[in-house]
Amino acid sequence: MPSSPTALIIGAGPAGLTAAFEFLQHTSVHPVVVEATERVGGISATIEYKGNRMDIGGHRFFSKSDRVMDWWLSILPLHLEPGQTVGNLSYQGKSRVVPVQEAVDSQNPEDVMLLRQRKSRIFFRRQFFDYPLSFSLATLSQLGWVWSAKAGFSYMKQVVLPLKKERNLEDFFINRFGKHLYKTFFKSYTEKVWGVPCQQISAEWGAQRIKALSITEAVKHFLRQQFFTPKGDFTQKKTQTSLIEQFLYPKLGPGHLWEVVSRKVQAQGGEVHLQQKVVGLQLEGNRITSATIHDAATKQDYTISPDYVISTMPIRDLVIALGEAAPQEVREISEHLPYRNFLTVGILLHKLAIKEGDAELIQDNWIYIQEPDVLAGRLQIFNNWSPYLVQNPETVWLGVEYFCQGEDALWHMTEAELKELAINELDKLGIISSDQVIDSTVFKMPKAYPAYFGSYAQFPVVQQFLDGIENLFLVGRNGMHKYNNQDHSMLTAMLAVENIANGRTDKSNLWEVNTEQEYHEDSAER
Repeated sequence: MPSSPTALIIGAGPAGLTAAFEFLQHTSVHPVVVEATERVGGISATIEYKGNRMDIGGHRFFSKSDRVMDWWLSILPLHLEPGQTVGNLSYQGKSRVVPVQEAVDSQNPEDVMLLRQRKSRIFFRRQFFDYPLSFSLATLSQLGWVWSAKAGFSYMKQVVLPLKKERNLEDFFINRFGKHLYKTFFKSYTEKVWGVPCQQISAEWGAQRIKALSITEAVKHFLRQQFFTPKGDFTQKKTQTSLIEQFLYPKLGPGHLWEVVSRKVQAQGGEVHLQQKVVGLQLEGNRITSATIHDAATKQDYTISPDYVISTMPIRDLVIALGEAAPQEVREISEHLPYRNFLTVGILLHKLAIKEGDAELIQDNWIYIQEPDVLAGRLQIFNNWSPYLVQNPETVWLGVEYFCQGEDALWHMTEAELKELAINELDKLGIISSDQVIDSTVFKMPKAYPAYFGSYAQFPVVQQFLDGIENLFLVGRNGMHKYNNQDHSMLTAMLAVENIANGRTDKSNLWEVNTEQEYHEDSAER
């Protein structure tokens, strides 16, 4: 055993691996990462199927944090594709040069970031609409002038007479878009994603995921885009996250970045163990003194006595691991914290049925499927994330995304049934023709999204108990039951390492990430 202090890091997703890397860079703490699955990356993993790669959930590498942007580029430098140029970039009001891979002219450098164009749209009424809605003349014409007038009056009414108290997500949406637009574009899609009415979802979800995005912001963005945006500014500090136009993307998918980080952690003496699950945590006083870990390969349990524990595992599982050391109230609340499962059906085709102009392939990264007559919630075109995700550039590689609960019939469908469902739904929508399908596969991700209903209103009780454990630090999306983006999860891990290095046991700064002004799009800085 190493003589230096040991940190047990539960989970090898973005938060867990960031913590391990930061320990090695800035402290003498020895990180031991245990991951229950057979791969690193968590929900940011990349799944390979017959030479084609699937990005689980889609991950644009964009952050308002210089620290995170620099961290990413230190792992995978930016590589310019033929014809791309980047000079001085405007970033947080400063001019800077983004370091470009020196091997830009060499054959096929792999450990690099690409600079990609963002295009996402809504598919509604069998038509494409800009996402977020642009309120251009073309959009208003598509929706019809009567509908547009109703939406405008509804929004103006909300501006003049806003709901003073946002009790739930429905109130949050109505205050920002008006009731007419909410019912058309937000209500059914949000309920498809979360499986419950918007009235049952906390407004906090909107505060963390949508923030200040509104009709006013969308119109302002449209005008800035037309008249004021400097060319080549891909960092876009002053742009809503939902409105960014360019982003960084690992050449072989987001999981590739975390595979590189995992290799770097191990090369520097850290440990990363796969298929090893924490099943028990011994609590003495206000400190965790040992952890019991099950090794799926050997089917044996072993124990480790860490000085610190950084947890990214779902809160529900963490409390189960603590057993009766957790108060009854904490166990009951955590047991009813809800999660949304996620599954992707990968479909390989010769070509799409839907076309625009003379282009062989529409340019969308994501398509939000608003149609109520299908279960599919979102569609990824992996070719447009990175052409290197697709083995044969003459084919089209799609990911059809579904959201469900663990007890839903959808989650328990066979792989053959899910493939048939996805292919039939895209055919029904006119996006593909089923006779063009070459191959398909299915990938399931349980507990992908922590949800803001069920017992969530009582979550502060659980948080207070867990934060009171002196050497336990909760980080990441599931680790905090907080719907963070990847960069926010990384920042919580960085702060946890700083807290440990500085002897700080107060965890409040971890919970401020994605709630403090720096991360709100309506901050005064904007």
